[in-house]
Amino acid sequence: MIQQASVVGLFKTILIIALFYFGFKILSRLFVPFLLKFVAKKAEQRFGGQFSGQYQKQQKEPVKKEGEITIDKMPNMKSSNKNVGDYVDYEEIE
Repeated sequence: MIQQASVVGLFKTILIIALFYFGFKILSRLFVPFLLKFVAKKAEQRFGGQFSGQYQKQQKEPVKKEGEITIDKMPNMKSSNKNVGDYVDYEEIE
């Protein structure tokens, strides 16, 4: 059997699609602010947990007097290789 599309069925389909669209639009305007607040709170907790250790470390460091010098890390001293080659002195030619 061959079924034919009716005009009433077409209007029902268009009406159902429009209701879902507008319903989703209205519900998203209501619930998106709450969702964004929740996500922002979670991100703040994550990032706050990472940086709280560094902040507490800075608080525990003793106060340094003015003019006092401290070295936290020594740089790596690389010795140069003397057997690399000859030094060539260049002169400008005019």
